[in-house]
Amino acid sequence: MKDKLIKVLLKALSWGVLAVVGGVILSIVGGWIAKDPITFTQQVLNGLQLGFVYAMIAVGYTLIYGVLKLINFAYGDVFMVGAFISYFGITKYGFSFLPALLLAAVGCVFLTVIIDRVAYKPLRESPRIAALITALGMSIFLEYFTALKFVFGPDYIAFERPFKLITWNVGGVTFTNIQLVIFATSVIFFLGVQYIIKRTKMGKAMRASAFDKGTARLMGINVNAVIAATFALTGALAGTAAMLYATAYPQIWTFMGIQPGLKAFVAAVIGGIGSIPGAFVGSLIMGFVEAMTVGYVPLGSTLKDGVAFLLLIAILLIKPTGIFGDPFEETK
Repeated sequence: MKDKLIKVLLKALSWGVLAVVGGVILSIVGGWIAKDPITFTQQVLNGLQLGFVYAMIAVGYTLIYGVLKLINFAYGDVFMVGAFISYFGITKYGFSFLPALLLAAVGCVFLTVIIDRVAYKPLRESPRIAALITALGMSIFLEYFTALKFVFGPDYIAFERPFKLITWNVGGVTFTNIQLVIFATSVIFFLGVQYIIKRTKMGKAMRASAFDKGTARLMGINVNAVIAATFALTGALAGTAAMLYATAYPQIWTFMGIQPGLKAFVAAVIGGIGSIPGAFVGSLIMGFVEAMTVGYVPLGSTLKDGVAFLLLIAILLIKPTGIFGDPFEETK
């Protein structure tokens, strides 16, 4: 009874503080809208474009954390490999958008499953810090191995878009077909992941394994197969996100996964690591904050990365478990 009361009070306090902070932010944003609504709308669209891409990566972080309680720091580099796979599919084999997208997704599925089998599976029963260090090592390995001249090379490469850029202007606000593709694809994947987790047999097995692996094994669930399926699903998300990101920002190189990977991880923490809706909402918040920083803060293009991590610090101070997080999650 006492724990329940404390839980209710903690939630009420955290949401109260968030409400106050939200009110301040809304007043600032209201001033921007009143001053120049067209510029504000344009920045919102730019933020959504970035936020939807972050969302796909953040959901991948969340799925792995939910099942394994592992922060897969190599995930941003899987994203990078997906961008190069789609690049070679378009330039070498003349693939259109959908085949290149499928190729990137399948390639990243294969890579994530191999990484799990080689680097993470042997450490299933080890302390979490061992798996975390291994994830960091795998990230560094992928970055520097792919930078070798006989792999992808260390130079920036211009990404050839698989379809022609079309721009529309409505009331002074510009938007493109790339943004529409990103929005639609991200929402479809988000709904698909939600359906898999909530409605399918594999999703139920994932939730059972996340709650208690020992009991799940006693109930006949092949936990290793469930973990492999989770990695495969995150690989599909990374490959798709990479293709969309490279299409929107057509320049790739072997260290391109660092910043999007970190930003998506921050977004997942802001939303509540382990919560799929939280990862999605946190990513949209991250994209919005970045766009507003660039649009309204002096030297914003330089400061946007710092502001993103300041946002993380603020959320951790106000509500350490994130917006959708459960303060008693680790004690379950």
